[in-house]
Amino acid sequence: MAALATGGATPSDGATSFQRKVPASSRLAAIAGTRPSVRHGQLLLSSGLPSLDCVLGGGLAVGTLLLIEEDKYGIYSNLLFKYFLAEGIVCGHNLFVASAKEDPADILKELPAPLFDDVHKNQVDEKETAIKSKPESQESMKIAWRYQNLPKIEVSPAASVRFGHYYDLSKTVSPELLQSIKWHRFFLPEEMSLHPEIKTCNMTCGYTKLLQSIQRIIYQEGFDGSYPQNKAIMERVTNLSDTVVGLESFIGSERETNPLYKDYQGLIHVHQIPRLNSLICDVSGTKDLAFRLKRKLFTIERLHLPPDLSDTVSRSSKQDLAESTKLLSSGCGAMAIGKKHLDF
Repeated sequence: MAALATGGATPSDGATSFQRKVPASSRLAAIAGTRPSVRHGQLLLSSGLPSLDCVLGGGLAVGTLLLIEEDKYGIYSNLLFKYFLAEGIVCGHNLFVASAKEDPADILKELPAPLFDDVHKNQVDEKETAIKSKPESQESMKIAWRYQNLPKIEVSPAASVRFGHYYDLSKTVSPELLQSIKWHRFFLPEEMSLHPEIKTCNMTCGYTKLLQSIQRIIYQEGFDGSYPQNKAIMERVTNLSDTVVGLESFIGSERETNPLYKDYQGLIHVHQIPRLNSLICDVSGTKDLAFRLKRKLFTIERLHLPPDLSDTVSRSSKQDLAESTKLLSSGCGAMAIGKKHLDF
């Protein structure tokens, strides 16, 4: 965005009409649901989950692409997808919903309901805090002192800066709110029905149809996974993405029944974060991250585990903990300094 012009006609009395140039970043926040980064002025958009915004350096940079790697059964990654769509609805943005399995209209109907009332948000936070503090108070003496001083990633509705919104997973968005937005759809089976001459459609064909649909919408509006994942294509998509976050679900794994992870549903891996206006990326100081799904909330937190001296932790569990911690700690170390130019 260009800076504001500083010109102006000179009055007849000879007084100057010079006006101080206003930085372009001061106008960026006029876009609904965005704010400039306090570190580098880049315009940020909330992902719909404040704790994820914190992990990604304050939010998603406008104009960048975020790729969420699905967990094993696609349960929790779909929640993040719905959070982002719900945030777009609340901010009044135009949406483009694409799916290869579920009808986009059905996806919108299942989005979580926003919490607009501050009193309601505080009540939800107080209930979750009360439930969480009770077992923690009984085990506080067992935790080493150095762990008690570590900050948590989870941001509560009452304590966070007003950026982004909070949502109730136990309720769905109202039909009135859905009717107030403008959105476009891409449903792969529907697209294929328009081309009966194509008998089968592999992953490359599906992405080709999607890109053509996006191009068509961009042109018209003037804005100038049902198949097994192909590893080569996913690597290309990862390299073309600015932000890559992976979800590792405990469902179906040994960690699901491991007492070390009883309070969590999976791990969060931040594989890639964009480098904007600098040679290094803006990353969180916390790498050992996990997520938990409560009755109404999905949160990302620092992974807190029982002390090593606990009698309930077996030798195999300790080994599993060491390997997982090593994996989490090296998550951001594998980031590429530059992007490769790839042609489809």
